[in-house]
Formats: sequence, C-alpha cells, structure tokens
Amino acid sequence: MAEIIKGNIVFLKPIDEGDTDNIVRWRNSDAVRSHFIDQRLFTKESHTAWLENYVKTGKVEQFVICMNEGEHPVGSVYIRDIDLNHRKAEYGIFIGEEEARGKGVGTEAAKLMIRHVFEDLKLHRLFLRVYADNEQAIRSYEKAGFEKEAYLHDDVFVNGEYHDIVLMAIINPNEEK
Repeated sequence: MAEIIKGNIVFLKPIDEGDTDNIVRWRNSDAVRSHFIDQRLFTKESHTAWLENYVKTGKVEQFVICMNEGEHPVGSVYIRDIDLNHRKAEYGIFIGEEEARGKGVGTEAAKLMIRHVFEDLKLHRLFLRVYADNEQAIRSYEKAGFEKEAYLHDDVFVNGEYHDIVLMAIINPNEEK
C-alpha cells in the first residue's frame, strides 16, 4: 500500500472509503465530468465497487490530492491498467474544487505521481489520453514532463459527437536498462 507523498503545495494520500462523498461530488460536476471520456454519473455504489475491484486489488493506485495548507482535499490522481509485464500504466487526474484550479495543483500532483511511478513502482512508461481541445490540461501535462506522442482524429464518441484525442507520455529518465 502506498504512503503519503508530500510536495510543496499539495500532498497525495491513498484513497479510502472516507473519500467517497468527495469523489462522487467531484466526478459528477460538469466541470470535471466534461473532460472525461467516460461521462457516466458516479454513485456511492459504483465508487465503492471501483475501490473493491480495482484499488484494493492493485489494478489501480489512486490518491486524493490535499492542500498542504489546511489539509483539505481538492481532487484525485491515479494510475490505472497497471501493466507490470510491459512496465507501464495510464495516468489520470481531476481537480474537483474550483478554487484549486489554475494554481499549479495539477502540475505538482502529476510530478509527485510521476516520481512515485518511476521510483517506487519502477515502471518504464506513463501515458495519458486527453481531449485535443483541452489546452489547459495539455499545458499542465507538458509542465509535468509529458510529451505529445499522437493525435487521434475522431477517436471517441461522447454525447453524440466524435472527439479528437491527444496521447501523451513520459518515459522514466532515470531507469537503469
């Protein structure tokens, strides 16, 4: 089980059942849900099933992003589809509290998660998918070290429309071959 990961403005704490109300509220908000490929509404039951079937089984590592000042939770960061054979995983993040957006919280959380993935889990590659028109997220990912790898036209069909996706990734720079 992962431990608390500390940064300059935020810390990441392993998610648990006590975070369910915040996760459900954040993921169901239009500001967060509109940036997800899977836009189904969350329920307490679906989140509890996620924790049981994915987090507790090690298929997902998920943390709650908390502000150092006041220690209040503002979002979540996770890796999913952890592939130990190919030493890679998919990255995801959302900032649920509006007052925490645009302040470098996401970039620092990404950097902390990248360090954890490469140093603690010894993975080789971390990748993500982002809507091509989500320029703010793309800039934040680039600041954290992700690079654009591919542009996929009409890759996902969401809310009756096709959307372009940008694939981004970061390779472990300190890995011993």
